[in-house]
Amino acid sequence: MAALYVIEQGATIHKESERLVVRKGNDTLQVVPIIKVNQVIVFGNVQLTTQAVKYLLQEGIDVIFLSQDGHYFGRLVGRESRFGELRQRQYHLARDEAFQLGLAQQFVVGKLLNLRTLLMRYHRDDPREALREAIDGLGECLEHAPRTVKVSSLLGVEGQGAALYFGAFKELLQQDLGFQRRRRHPAPDPVNALLGFGYTLLVHNIEAAVHVVGLDPYVGFLHALKYGRLCLALDLMEEFRPIIVDSIVLRAVNSGLLKREDFTFDEAADCPVLLSDDGKRRFIGLFEERVNTKIIYPPTGEQAAYRRVFELQVRRLAQCLESGKPSYQPFTVR
Repeated sequence: MAALYVIEQGATIHKESERLVVRKGNDTLQVVPIIKVNQVIVFGNVQLTTQAVKYLLQEGIDVIFLSQDGHYFGRLVGRESRFGELRQRQYHLARDEAFQLGLAQQFVVGKLLNLRTLLMRYHRDDPREALREAIDGLGECLEHAPRTVKVSSLLGVEGQGAALYFGAFKELLQQDLGFQRRRRHPAPDPVNALLGFGYTLLVHNIEAAVHVVGLDPYVGFLHALKYGRLCLALDLMEEFRPIIVDSIVLRAVNSGLLKREDFTFDEAADCPVLLSDDGKRRFIGLFEERVNTKIIYPPTGEQAAYRRVFELQVRRLAQCLESGKPSYQPFTVR
């Protein structure tokens, strides 16, 4: 069984006999036997007939509503949704210290590998010692991460790797925008503001994928449980930070697409550095271009956009939860 994705704007999903039929005007776009569907995922302006909604609810098939660009709106949940059992597994294993540590290690290893790869790509044309030292330091962190015995010590390794990485990251910036190190709330300079904005866009894309698969985005394994924190979405986001956001920030800054004039500065304000609305539109354009870039997804060999890869990785995590083994394989690039 598989999910039925309906992306065509203005389409309508009908129920005919034991089939779901997707039409737009007089054109039939898809015909799928309901027995082959375990979820219906619609993007943007897609309608469902009353008959289709009733039947999907009756059969326990969830309907996920996303915006056209993939942001989660909500879901219709059938009486016999399978997600209750999956979430029970998630909650149970989040309290299993051995499982939690094993899974958290994989999230950190995936992040460190992709941080190192990004620096290595730049180091091919930039032989500065600062890059080489950071690359070597990240290699040492990669050796230490699987040896940790507590999540707290793993977070220490992750923090050390991030500090090494951002120390080299500043060397890659071709505009002096005041960036010295990664700082979050509030962002003290334009580069930190861009990183924070990009990570916000990314985490909500991951959250949408988590909802699609049926997991609870608030219960994670690496990030500590805290009211309102999207712990699982943040866990899964780690491996994608350098691939998606950091590369966009470097492109925006180094190409001159975003400059100091695109920001306002007020040291007395809660947010002392703000990106203009026009700057946001330009950055979002880069973000959308990136997440819609198609690549070959190694585990299956299929061609998929990064936004689809987010979901595929969440499904890999769900398989780990169902098996009870922390054998999650992070998505990494070369």
